[in-house]
Amino acid sequence: MTDEQKKVARVADSLLQIEIELRQLEVWESEPPPEEAFQSDKPFCLDTMEFTQWLQFVFVERMKILIENDHPLPEVSGIAPMAEEHFRGRAESGHGLIRELEMMDKLLSGK
Repeated sequence: MTDEQKKVARVADSLLQIEIELRQLEVWESEPPPEEAFQSDKPFCLDTMEFTQWLQFVFVERMKILIENDHPLPEVSGIAPMAEEHFRGRAESGHGLIRELEMMDKLLSGK
């Protein structure tokens, strides 16, 4: 197995862990937001989705497609700080999800 194949396998595992964390937070949704929510030009679709919706329906889905179709993965990622901001002042801490997103950021950024 090449280093790139190992990286892809670790990213796939990390995506699964992100999904598990979203489910444990009880924010995993069975239905996607309306189509117009995906038309946002703001980072993380902040004006049309909750951050956790963006994670599930944009980030996780796009990453799965990249992996399944053997496309190059992004070389830079900085999602964990957005998650920290999202959970600031909320009842749920989101620590597990933030930890998993930090791992994803490191995997994709090669750190």
